[in-house]
Amino acid sequence: MNRMSMINAFDPTRSDALDPTTRSLIERRLRVLGPAYRLFYEEPLHLVRGEGVWLYDANGAAYLDAYNNVASLGHAQPDVVRAISEQSATLVTHTRYLHEGILRLAERLLATMPAEMGHVMLTCTGSEANDLAYRLARTVTGNRGVIVTNLAYHGVTQAVAEFSPSLGAGVPIGNHVRVIPPPDAYHSDGDVATQFAQSVTAAAADLSAAGHGLAMFIVDSIFSSDGVYADPPGFLAPAVAAARAAGGIYVADEVQPGFGRTGAAMWGFERHGLIPDLVTMGKPMGNGYPVAALVAQPRHLEKFGRDARYFNTFGGNPVAAAAANAVLDVIEREHLIRHAAEVGAYLLKGLSELADRHPRIGDVRGAGLFVGAELVQDRASREPDRDLATQVVNGLRQRRILLSASGPGGNILKIRPPLAFQRPHADTLLSALDEVLTLG
Repeated sequence: MNRMSMINAFDPTRSDALDPTTRSLIERRLRVLGPAYRLFYEEPLHLVRGEGVWLYDANGAAYLDAYNNVASLGHAQPDVVRAISEQSATLVTHTRYLHEGILRLAERLLATMPAEMGHVMLTCTGSEANDLAYRLARTVTGNRGVIVTNLAYHGVTQAVAEFSPSLGAGVPIGNHVRVIPPPDAYHSDGDVATQFAQSVTAAAADLSAAGHGLAMFIVDSIFSSDGVYADPPGFLAPAVAAARAAGGIYVADEVQPGFGRTGAAMWGFERHGLIPDLVTMGKPMGNGYPVAALVAQPRHLEKFGRDARYFNTFGGNPVAAAAANAVLDVIEREHLIRHAAEVGAYLLKGLSELADRHPRIGDVRGAGLFVGAELVQDRASREPDRDLATQVVNGLRQRRILLSASGPGGNILKIRPPLAFQRPHADTLLSALDEVLTLG
């Protein structure tokens, strides 16, 4: 089991404490799906429906979703559902035929990017997009080394799993991969931007000495698995410069922070004033429909496109394009980037006020509707409090509020609700968190 999922995962040995229906479902699941799958929470949820920011269990009870960014706009968002349904009833095929939908999507995505970004390649998942990014990076640089942060998650293909250390010791990183500490200003006494860049430089030198060289430096622009590190804006730029000086390219993994979630702009890398070499995206792109993409500077695709062909049976099919175009429509029409900034600021303020009353909240940080709250044993030592985080995550679940925890200490509450999240929803979350911490 990976280090993150252990924080709030169900322990199968405790199934006797559950009601008969839940226990039966768990037993069936283990029998037919095998042991590699995991369930959230000490008391797993049997969900049957979603709408907006709410998820509903088999008994009709509503749970406030403050965690799932797959349905980024909100569960069962009507415009996306309609677009998928209508296109499914019209045409489902691949990208070897001309179709308006994929072209419109590519043009719209490029319009949100720096002018240097010029080509879009469609995949089904963020894992596939990052796998393709690695192929491109190796082609462009002639190197094979990768630099990632300590608890990064970039996907589950064979190549990408080797640079996804959050998958745990059972999925070892490749010998061509170097991991570096995340830009953790809370636990650092110095300039986090300088320290992070120095770590990149040292890792690149080690890769060179080992004969790998540096192909790419890939980071999730909000460092979600490492513990949510957003500030100060711009801290990432020196590290990117260091990677490029070592011969590598910079890949902005926007699967988590992309599509307006950070509130400052459409993409997380924009908060740092950067122009990536490659950008990858997934999860929220189709609001639940499997669609993902890689966006590249054209110069990086010249050799690859000349020497190799790219084809993906389902990536970029007309239904995927319709879903993604509908997502962009809703983001634009409902001004969700601005909304994420405003509601996120309100949530951060509320969490900071809670921290004034609860000293075991050591730090509150984030951008837009991607927020982390670090729980500590005491503020003087800043020692992580994993047990408290487990208690809080499961205590909130009992109060029908869903979130999770991340970070190497498993003590950082990870809050990233659908973008339909409103101030009253934030108030509900804050009130319940206050209650759980008071009882704790």
